[in-house]
Amino acid sequence: MIGLVTATRAGRTAAGLLERAWPQTRWYPVADLARAWRECDRVVCFLAVGAAVRLLAPLLGDKHDDPGVVCVDEAGRFAVALTGGHDGGANRLAHEVASVLGATPVVTTATDATGTGALDTLGLPVEGDIAAVTRAMLDSLPGGLPDGEEVTLTADATWPLPPLPATPSATPRPPCVWVTDRVVDPPRPAVVVRPPSLVVGVGASRGVAADEVLALIRDTLAEAGLSPRSVVRLATADVKADEAGIVAAARVLGVPLVTHPAERLAGVEVPHPSEVVRRAVGTPSVAEAAALADGGDLVVPKRRSAMATAAIARLRPRGRLAIVGLGPGARDLMTPRAVAEVRRCGYLVGLDQYVDQIRDLLRPGTRVITSGLGAEEERARTAVRLAREGHAVALVGSGDAGVYAMAAPALEFADDTFDVVGVPGVTAMLAAGALLGAPLGHDHCAISLSDLHTPWEAIERRVRAAADADLVVAFYNPRSRGRDWQLPRALEILGERRGPDTPAAVVTDASRPGESVALTTLDGLDVSAVTMRSLVIVGATSSRAVAGRFVTPRGYAWQPSPT
Repeated sequence: MIGLVTATRAGRTAAGLLERAWPQTRWYPVADLARAWRECDRVVCFLAVGAAVRLLAPLLGDKHDDPGVVCVDEAGRFAVALTGGHDGGANRLAHEVASVLGATPVVTTATDATGTGALDTLGLPVEGDIAAVTRAMLDSLPGGLPDGEEVTLTADATWPLPPLPATPSATPRPPCVWVTDRVVDPPRPAVVVRPPSLVVGVGASRGVAADEVLALIRDTLAEAGLSPRSVVRLATADVKADEAGIVAAARVLGVPLVTHPAERLAGVEVPHPSEVVRRAVGTPSVAEAAALADGGDLVVPKRRSAMATAAIARLRPRGRLAIVGLGPGARDLMTPRAVAEVRRCGYLVGLDQYVDQIRDLLRPGTRVITSGLGAEEERARTAVRLAREGHAVALVGSGDAGVYAMAAPALEFADDTFDVVGVPGVTAMLAAGALLGAPLGHDHCAISLSDLHTPWEAIERRVRAAADADLVVAFYNPRSRGRDWQLPRALEILGERRGPDTPAAVVTDASRPGESVALTTLDGLDVSAVTMRSLVIVGATSSRAVAGRFVTPRGYAWQPSPT
């Protein structure tokens, strides 16, 4: 519930906008601010900041328990996150309020203001000196933290790439943030983040006590040097689903109990099968097989107590491959989603010149893998390998990654062992079209004139089909030093179906330094000015040049009115 606290007519009017936008709100007069504080998860005060501070001061308790409070000025210009920034949700609420009211959100929490992830908001168990490490992270911005390793990829690059260190070195560079399920004691200042990576498989005789199960699990973890805070679940056979000792152990540990049919467990390969267990429950293994049932690697084989067995598997992290279109080149034509994916990745893979465009967006520690022209397949394979290993990978390309770019080769090599996210980008065709006017206003197509991957005979058939269909045609990869005859031939084919005055255009380096736009005709197009950085657009028979702009009418005025 969000409380709306008002003192004036302007405040009540603004609060009404929030009431209409959000279903879970409740209005309070300013005299009932203390009641709103007690009853609501978050509070919006339509008061001066000074007045709100004086009224809230006696109510403040612990930042982890206090509701988030946002203060909105009388004119509705600013939404100020006042208390409960992260834990109370005030920072997020400030942006939500600002979105509804058309105000400016004011968030002063250092990690939010600088775009640095707050360690205590990861949603994972965190141990160590959070405050000191966070201060060090902030003090080091924008470039003081260690940069990620950079690898130049070639077609004959070896695999695997140099790994990140698995354990703290003798002389690590502080501050340290370790993401590990192992018990470590890195030099301070340091923070250890516990990933949900361990599955404990449990088997037991009927009537086993919870204390015995718990003691076995804790001893097994301790002897292996593993943190109980990384245990994500207990697992056992279906026939043990109601075993009170196992159920109680899961409850004490605060993790779910997952059960598997004996037939499924019987199909899991384990190092220590038992015929005795097979005869008793229908599978040669319970603890080891249950730990491994959802994949992963066995890190602790089964251990026994008097009435129980336990084994531990480490889940393989599920990787994520974001295939990101960076747009035509200008930063303001790069989508916010593309920016977010570049900032969140652990590995960035891309053509060297495209990576250079976005280096300032990379977070410290991002590992960069680049290659030049001609290594597209190796870039795709590398990105897929990294994602399959469990990393967060961004594979970047210009324009839209799905248009003559990296999405197709990457997805050819992909499988279902990692997540794939496609991030659309502004294509060269769209960027060029916007500069020209509206050449793509009616049916159109894109054809690449590069015969490196497609036989020229197939390309020529497509150009002829586009000419016969009277489509506007955008030619990608129109001309290079080694391919100088394909574009003239394509224009000749179009000229068989279109008049010499058909609008045509050459746009080079759209949205980049040195951008040039030439609107001409099919007969007047200067082929010598075309490069691989150009896009050529040839109009249909309906295309027109109107006031110096390239237009292909859709013909809305010709449509009959609906009856």
